[in-house]
Amino acid sequence: MPFDFKKEYKEFYMPKSVPSIISVPKMNYIAVRGKGDPNDENGEYKNTIGLLYGIAFTIKMSYKGTHKIDGFFEYVVPPLEGFWWQDGVQGIDYAHKENFNFISVIRLPDFVTKADFDWAVQEATKKKKQNFSKVEFFTYDEGVCVQCMHVGSYDDEPKTVEIMHDYMKVNGYVLDISDKRLHHEIYLSDPRKCETSKLKTVVRHPIKKV
Repeated sequence: MPFDFKKEYKEFYMPKSVPSIISVPKMNYIAVRGKGDPNDENGEYKNTIGLLYGIAFTIKMSYKGTHKIDGFFEYVVPPLEGFWWQDGVQGIDYAHKENFNFISVIRLPDFVTKADFDWAVQEATKKKKQNFSKVEFFTYDEGVCVQCMHVGSYDDEPKTVEIMHDYMKVNGYVLDISDKRLHHEIYLSDPRKCETSKLKTVVRHPIKKV
């Protein structure tokens, strides 16, 4: 059976629908940066998804070709994630999605080095005849966070965030969102195939002790 990050690391990908506090280790990602409303059909966000998966599946299927990655094992491509922020705003203003900045990411297995990543970009560019120059190898050390499983529309996330922040305060923490520590979402449902009321999204905020 291929290694499945969601099943093996449930504490990071399958939290309960009540808040919890967690320490997230440093991880490497495939990443694309952009701006704008993620719901805009012609916007930057929609275009980043194909770039991310193009590299993700090139690495996943590398064992079938000539490029051999040390320590490689078969795995399920981890879920799509996103780091979001708005200039001059602490937290997220859901009423003005056009002002979003984002880093869309897919986690890389630890055995993937920067050299392996660079090979995948070159390979995907050659085989798919597409420009992957916006894709980067991104390392993020998230640290201590409060998180919760949000079920339902993305527009209803503020209700879940409020519950998370109340839990954080009761446990002696304050919000620590900055230009280095960002609002984080992990998308466990495909909105094209799932009813809006059943969408599952992990919402995670950086925090620090008072």
